[in-house]
Amino acid sequence: MPWDWLERKITDSSDEWTGFLERGIRVVGDIESSGTLRVNSHVQGTLKSQSMLILGDEADVEGQLEARVVIVGGKFKGIVRALDRVEIHEKGVVSGEVHAKCLLIEAGAVFEGTCHMIPESSNGRIVAIPIRAAGRG
Repeated sequence: MPWDWLERKITDSSDEWTGFLERGIRVVGDIESSGTLRVNSHVQGTLKSQSMLILGDEADVEGQLEARVVIVGGKFKGIVRALDRVEIHEKGVVSGEVHAKCLLIEAGAVFEGTCHMIPESSNGRIVAIPIRAAGRG
């Protein structure tokens, strides 16, 4: 469901919405946000959030994503760095590298690239897992 992410709760209650980029907007460059940022447009560059980045179903992003939590419902090509987790929803397509403690891939989603699992402690070893795209249907 496109609005499922609204029902998800983040453990840090200080999170707040700081921006939306909706259809019809095209951005080439870098964007930084102190809170949750939702993108449903075309972006080429780096998106950074201290909280959550949400790529909606209409998103087409190429570059780098950096946030505590990254949720992909559209298309992304590049490098994702999440302090906590990355979620690829049913219609999401991710091509590239994912660096996170946790990667969730819903049925129907497509992920082609490498996943680098970040350990809880800095003394642990990073595990790289190559993943090939899963077909839909």
